[in-house]
Amino acid sequence: MTTAPESRESAPARANERSRRTVDESTIGSTVTTARTRIVGERTGWGADAVVAIVRSARAARTGLARARRAASSVVTPLGWTVAALAPVALAAGYTWGWSELVVLGMVGATLVVVAGIYLLGRTSLSVDLEPPPNRVAVGDVAVARLRVRNPSGRRSFGQVVDLPVGTEIVPVSVPGLAPEAHVAREVAVPTGRRGRLALGPVRSVRADPIGLVRRELIWTPAVEIVVHPRTIDIPSTSSGLVRDLEGQPTRDLTPSDLAFHALREYVPGDDRRHIHWKSTAKTGTFMVRQFEETRRSHLIVALSIASIDFGSDDEFELAVSVAGSLGARAIRDAREVSVVVSAVTPEFAKRAVVALRPLSTLTPTRLLDDLAVVEHGPAALGILDVARLAGESARGVSVAFLVVGSTVTPARLRTAAAGFPPAVEVVVILCDPDHVPGRRRLGGFSVVTIGSLGDLRRAMRGATTW
Repeated sequence: MTTAPESRESAPARANERSRRTVDESTIGSTVTTARTRIVGERTGWGADAVVAIVRSARAARTGLARARRAASSVVTPLGWTVAALAPVALAAGYTWGWSELVVLGMVGATLVVVAGIYLLGRTSLSVDLEPPPNRVAVGDVAVARLRVRNPSGRRSFGQVVDLPVGTEIVPVSVPGLAPEAHVAREVAVPTGRRGRLALGPVRSVRADPIGLVRRELIWTPAVEIVVHPRTIDIPSTSSGLVRDLEGQPTRDLTPSDLAFHALREYVPGDDRRHIHWKSTAKTGTFMVRQFEETRRSHLIVALSIASIDFGSDDEFELAVSVAGSLGARAIRDAREVSVVVSAVTPEFAKRAVVALRPLSTLTPTRLLDDLAVVEHGPAALGILDVARLAGESARGVSVAFLVVGSTVTPARLRTAAAGFPPAVEVVVILCDPDHVPGRRRLGGFSVVTIGSLGDLRRAMRGATTW
């Protein structure tokens, strides 16, 4: 039997394994370095303990000083640091050299420092709530933010002023002294005269001395964002008058398979046998197949130029943005396939111009208006000629293209822009000019609609029964 020799051989092996494991553990223990070993090494006794205690105390003191320095830096202004540094210097120099003027300056500075410190004493026990207006409003809508302040403490609070940042401005709101459990509400108007994104809040109160040596801010509420959409108008549905091909409109392009029948022709190898017209084949003795006109579901594209050269004023550009938003939102609500694009902007220090388009979100009308809220015109953006050319090259299956421009675009440039689309695309130019008489005319193979307000756009869309 082999069990006995195996057991005899395993005993020395197990002993060697235990000895090797002991050596490894002792080696690992000797390589572990702690903070104590770095300071005093392997020494023990009260001397080593004293050194370790001193190092610990020094680290704790350094950490406490760093926290105090950060706390002081958050409330002491640069003027406060200057006065705090010069006051003892002036006192020391005045008493050393006998200059009473320096002594007076040092005493005044020290007094100001003490008075400023008194302003930081105490706590403000208030409860502040901010009720913002809806997150999305349109230009010109009334938007009001309500600030509610309550005193939950058991003693009367002092009157103070809280600051409410609204965009780039800070609106001071005066809060009177409140009795225990009393509350007060204040309304702050949010400006909606210009589209964009506004940061509302955070609401903060400031405790500061009259000289401005110290300043402590208390933040009460978080900041919220308000999106001011461009003003839009409800125009007639694109399924009645504007584009009447909801289920597909025949084009002049021929295809071997579609819905709109065009004619019969002789069979050629490769044709689908399912389209063989057997009655005509029986009469002529030659295989005849059906030929169809290609149909296309309406794909609208709204191209907005944001080049400053294409607009005569800011009012024209704002009207153009509203027109693009109205057309895009109407098409989205009608479940159309729509694309809304604007010019790309070349960065200030770019080596070459950026020749591209920036597509806007057309998932929902709200998402589209969110993107249009931050669109701005500039001299570094592509003009309408490049926008139309790129839109015509990139957008396949487009049936109607709206080009939204300002009054500075000449008829010659409009012809060149319209030529960037295939002949099968109906091009409609919306020319925004508040100083021009509204109207509609045919210029070559495209239409030009001149509007001075959003109301003119509605009337133009309502009468566009041939588009």
